[in-house]
Amino acid sequence: MKSLIQKLTQTTGPSGFEDQVRDLIKAELASHVDELRVDNLGNLIARKGTRRDGGLDIMVAAHMDELGIMVTHIDENGFARFTTLGTVYPRNTAGGRVRFLNGARGVIGMEPNTNRSLVTSIDKMYIDLGVRAKKDCPVAVGDVAAFERTFTDLGDRIVSKALDNRVGVAALIETIKSIKSTPHCVFAVFTVQEEVGTRGAGAAAFGINPNIGFSLDVTSTGDTPNAKLNQVSLGGGPAIKIKDTAMIADPRIVAWMQSGAKSAKIPTQPEILVGGWTDARVIQLTRAGIPAGSLSIPARYIHSPSEMVDINDVNHTVKLLTHLLSHPAAPLEKSL
Repeated sequence: MKSLIQKLTQTTGPSGFEDQVRDLIKAELASHVDELRVDNLGNLIARKGTRRDGGLDIMVAAHMDELGIMVTHIDENGFARFTTLGTVYPRNTAGGRVRFLNGARGVIGMEPNTNRSLVTSIDKMYIDLGVRAKKDCPVAVGDVAAFERTFTDLGDRIVSKALDNRVGVAALIETIKSIKSTPHCVFAVFTVQEEVGTRGAGAAAFGINPNIGFSLDVTSTGDTPNAKLNQVSLGGGPAIKIKDTAMIADPRIVAWMQSGAKSAKIPTQPEILVGGWTDARVIQLTRAGIPAGSLSIPARYIHSPSEMVDINDVNHTVKLLTHLLSHPAAPLEKSL
């Protein structure tokens, strides 16, 4: 699992430019699914199983994009100004390193600020690509980069950029590989452009039109010094979402997940996220409405170059998903 997560996080794939990540996932799943296709928006859809008695058409969405930046202007000295792809916090940006899709690398600098207690805004930052003139700059306006930060193994805890949401992608890949038989028709959807407005999941859900859908993503924790009050902690098991800023999870799906976890003796945590959302927000609103929920992997320092998760939470997420998707969901089926 760690090896797969490292491979995924160290592959560059900002929102709208997920090609390299999609190709990696394709290679991992090619021999483990009944169908593998890419839709018009770029979502990778892997289908496994055929719906039988007690089964449902189930969509599980894990977004494969990461935060990024796009060049907007290059001055005569070769310094590149940029805009963001997704919610990039200025406090985590200055001094960071970036890697462009064309292989070019640079470091983010900022204009002098006499008040060191203030956080410099993005429009006061630039990318230094190590050149002296515009003609030598290896990138152009419109070129895209992701943040560059190595994968670090701390034992149970792992640290990397893009764990949001490559760790969810890894868990979904391993779940699909682990399912030996299922009464459901499972659609594992690796979505695009989540960080810029959950765009991919809506298109995928419209095309699939599942009986239920849920997202597999990260969620913030409340276990660091002076953190906001939050019941989720690293190492406590996957979190079953009850509510976030943009969605109230369908109580039937919450109960299905809780019952499955109890049956499989897998630790879980209740999640109420007061700042943020996932692909489930658009799945829920697709067509005439799709019952939706979310399963979350606890993470610290989300949307920073050094996000942290506990590998035990990831493994428990795989076990829970595998259990849920391998068994009939008769009570849930009857209530839908």
